[in-house]
Amino acid sequence: MDDILFSRRRAERFAQLLDEANGGRRHHVRSRVDSQLAPLVAVGQRLSVDPPTPEVTADFRTGLRAMLLATAEREGMGVTPATAEPAAPRAAATSRGSLLPAVTARRARARGAILVGIAAGAIAVSGISAASENAVPGDALYGMKRSTERAQLALASSDISRGQLFLDFARTRLGEAAELRGDRIGYSAVLDDMDADTRQGVRLLTAAAVQRAEPASLDTVNTFVASQRRAVTNLLDGASRADRERTRRSLALLDSIRERSDSVRAAIACGLPAPTGSDALGPTPTTCPGER
Repeated sequence: MDDILFSRRRAERFAQLLDEANGGRRHHVRSRVDSQLAPLVAVGQRLSVDPPTPEVTADFRTGLRAMLLATAEREGMGVTPATAEPAAPRAAATSRGSLLPAVTARRARARGAILVGIAAGAIAVSGISAASENAVPGDALYGMKRSTERAQLALASSDISRGQLFLDFARTRLGEAAELRGDRIGYSAVLDDMDADTRQGVRLLTAAAVQRAEPASLDTVNTFVASQRRAVTNLLDGASRADRERTRRSLALLDSIRERSDSVRAAIACGLPAPTGSDALGPTPTTCPGER
């Protein structure tokens, strides 16, 4: 109960501070959370002065439309009842039956309103997501940035799509690391996240290559490794000793990934059965006959 009350008071105080920042009536009170809320108030003020223009991509529209249609189908919206009401039931039943279509219509309208609200909310959130694209750890909008990434993963239609998204996120973490050079703790933490995203993506893509017995997804891995290695190497320029040591660990991971990709490609080419073992980078194929 205390946590609920504290959260409510925190939200009310944030609303007061935001109202004051936008020229509203001053409340002449102070709270111990004012210093914590100040960065959020600054973000809210910037968004009210210069709101971002939502850029809804074709993929987002397609995914949202599919979600709304699936919900409409599941809830039976727009479906005509298969059987009509009896023509001459008892008086009480007739009265009750005449109310059912109206109730059903109201429920359908309510569901429709909810779906419209979801759509409008999603589009509004996409604008905030655009504003958070350049956020780095410690910024007020960084949590929104990571939440948007999780939403993209949830909407992905296949393991290959999810694997490609993880590699895209690893590229994003690399850009954040470049902004945090000199901050030893923050820099190392972002590279940890980058390596974790890299492993997730590679594991999904190498597994897909083995399951399909075709190396197309390995081309995605190799292209990523080549470009990512060049960019990670650039982080070594002017870096401190601690940052250089941490950066080299990420480079070593990329080298291991390229070796794994090549071994999986060779196993597919010589027709080896799907490997039963796996590790953080996905399937661990055996060596083709004659290569020992």
